[in-house]
Amino acid sequence: MCNTQDDQEGGGLASYRSTYERSLQDPEGFWSEAAEAITWYRPWDRVLDDGQAPFYRWFTGATLNTCYNALDRHVENGRAAQTALIYDSPVTGTVDSWTFRELRDRVARFAGALAGQGVGKGDRVLIYMPMVPEAAIAMLACARLGAPHSVVFGGFAANELATRIDDAQPKLIVSASCGIEVNRVVEYKPLLDRAIEIARHTPDRSIILQRPQAPARLIPGRDLDWHEVTEHAEMIECTPVAATDPLYILYTSGTTGHPKGVVRDNGGHAVALNWTMKNVYGVDPGEVYWAASDVGWVVGHSYIVYAPLIHGNTTVLYEGKPVGTPDPGAFWRVTSQHDVVTLFTAPTAFRAIKRDDPDGEHITPWDLSSLRALFLAGERCDPDTLHWAEERLGVPVIDHWWQTETGWPIVSNQIGLEPMPVKPGSPTVAVPGWDVRVLDDAGVEVPDGTIGSIVAKLPLPPGTLPTLWNNDDGYRQAYLDTFPGYYLTSDAGYRDEDGYLWIMSRIDDIINVAGHRLSTGAIEEVVAAHPSVAECAVIGVADELKGQIPVGFVVLKAGADRSHPVIAEELVRSVRDTIGPVAAFKTVYVVPRLPKTRSGKILRSTMRKIADGQPWTTPATIDDPAILDEIGVALGK
Repeated sequence: MCNTQDDQEGGGLASYRSTYERSLQDPEGFWSEAAEAITWYRPWDRVLDDGQAPFYRWFTGATLNTCYNALDRHVENGRAAQTALIYDSPVTGTVDSWTFRELRDRVARFAGALAGQGVGKGDRVLIYMPMVPEAAIAMLACARLGAPHSVVFGGFAANELATRIDDAQPKLIVSASCGIEVNRVVEYKPLLDRAIEIARHTPDRSIILQRPQAPARLIPGRDLDWHEVTEHAEMIECTPVAATDPLYILYTSGTTGHPKGVVRDNGGHAVALNWTMKNVYGVDPGEVYWAASDVGWVVGHSYIVYAPLIHGNTTVLYEGKPVGTPDPGAFWRVTSQHDVVTLFTAPTAFRAIKRDDPDGEHITPWDLSSLRALFLAGERCDPDTLHWAEERLGVPVIDHWWQTETGWPIVSNQIGLEPMPVKPGSPTVAVPGWDVRVLDDAGVEVPDGTIGSIVAKLPLPPGTLPTLWNNDDGYRQAYLDTFPGYYLTSDAGYRDEDGYLWIMSRIDDIINVAGHRLSTGAIEEVVAAHPSVAECAVIGVADELKGQIPVGFVVLKAGADRSHPVIAEELVRSVRDTIGPVAAFKTVYVVPRLPKTRSGKILRSTMRKIADGQPWTTPATIDDPAILDEIGVALGK
């Protein structure tokens, strides 16, 4: 086995420019050096294998085990007694923690329980669980066996769960009896039973974690109790797998009849994620890192479970909300109580906190001296929210941009490498390994300051998707065919004269107003700056005269008068003054909340269909379906 240093990234801050240029000019040397921080059973034959381009593979010929790198090697190399995982659940009133040794043992035993049910290398396991430690344990146990896992966000509707069962064809499903929301308990087992009933593929077994808030009825011969099946299970050692073998399949949110299963491999994933922890997020092994997301999303995979543990950090798994569990001070309580160094969450979480606590009164009681940085991703962060967080926290607030498909940041202010001046509204510059370009519809690079399609030149760096699960053609069509030689991000934006990238909106959200291409994101930035606005969304609505016109929806801060007509007038005037009359922005609706997915993304495409009178269906990922009816009422539909 090839053993390496615990932390190879010591020393002073490296130059961003020199590091970035080297990553593009000598990608094999760059990532080979980064790979020295990972423990391998067998080294690679080739760092970058372009033999089947555009299906590039990293570290071909090498073998390793991701679970070994996340747990066992730390136990063997001096971190056995360090806390690995903190479970903080305000919805159950629970705070617990496990050392690297304790977590390794729990994972090894659950791996034994899976093996006892016939799960082995290459078998898929579907995980359908709330934010409980057992979800992370199940993921790591699958990695230990070399069995790719597919985590489905807990509480997904039965039909959506069934489509993922049919696509991944899992040998076994791991689930829980229920999840717990702020004001309700969501029973998972009836949803799971219905999904298995309507799916074409039938898994052999289900292992169910019984939670006291809503114990489930187990079906004899199919369902097994988590505690019973693990009580006498054998502790299993790690299974060597190829670097190019799949670690997991993660289905992109919102997919229906033909789900897109993003594949993540073992080798490149471990190398890239480990590299980001120090260089992007600026944390050292032993420090506490908290990604306030869900294991059902890519942020939870990358930065709750795998990256912090591989890097030797303590990670926080939080079963709660930014507000309501019990108040807008929830994040500050967790940060203070657990000495969090870096917090990573979504802008929508901070907008909710800002909405309920605009003056930051809930921050005051807590000691946040441990916190060095706040990272935001998932949706574009408006400058007003960024400034609000900066002023009240007194730490760098960093908006960075990446996707389910990429697995780690594409564009970021890299505080562990070379911190750069913040430009509110921009996620800063491309991360080493990413050759980001802005193209017009003909595939030609556009001048600085011109909006176009944001793409990444192939090959993509390690840790990104090598393809879609059992769907190479779908991978080509969705990401590669539009601009040959490039990965299509489906986001639009521009690069400024300093090399900063501005991610303005999805390509579909670039609207054409009387022949002028405008970004709804740019209009949202102006609207969000109003002192009474907590959050907003701007969509393009069909117009007979101009083709499209922008329409705004705003949620006001606590205490603001929703019926006050002056606010709408002020917003229209601000957009006219900042962007110009060409924006034709004249209509603003004040709504109690915006329709979002459970991961916090605003459902702009659905809002647009409602506004245009087109057929639409309630997305399976929506957090609160009732709000779509309220949007329809506001629009008079």
